[in-house]
Amino acid sequence: MSQSLLIISRQSPWSGPSAREALDIALAGGAFDLPVGMLFLDDGAFQLAPGQHPAHLQQKDLQANLQALPMFGVDDLYVSARSLRERGLAEERLALAVEVLDDQALRDLLQRYDQVITL
Repeated sequence: MSQSLLIISRQSPWSGPSAREALDIALAGGAFDLPVGMLFLDDGAFQLAPGQHPAHLQQKDLQANLQALPMFGVDDLYVSARSLRERGLAEERLALAVEVLDDQALRDLLQRYDQVITL
């Protein structure tokens, strides 16, 4: 039986390679049928904001990778309600369907996975 993996992405899409690396790990795990979930936490919530223009910062657009997650079997996608609120992001305007979790639900989520990677 495969061990489940939760990837916590805490970096904004424009602050360096961590956001892309987290997505790459999730996509690779999904491609090998591993039970993978992804949590967008802190500035990682900015990855879900619509209408980004990363080319202005000479960055690669992560939206295609985000949209590919369900196609690779990564269906368990979460975001912190607190992270959204603190960054002024509205749940109904996110670019990807994710489950919004309060602080207690986040603690419970961490207990459900065998392995947790934070980037």
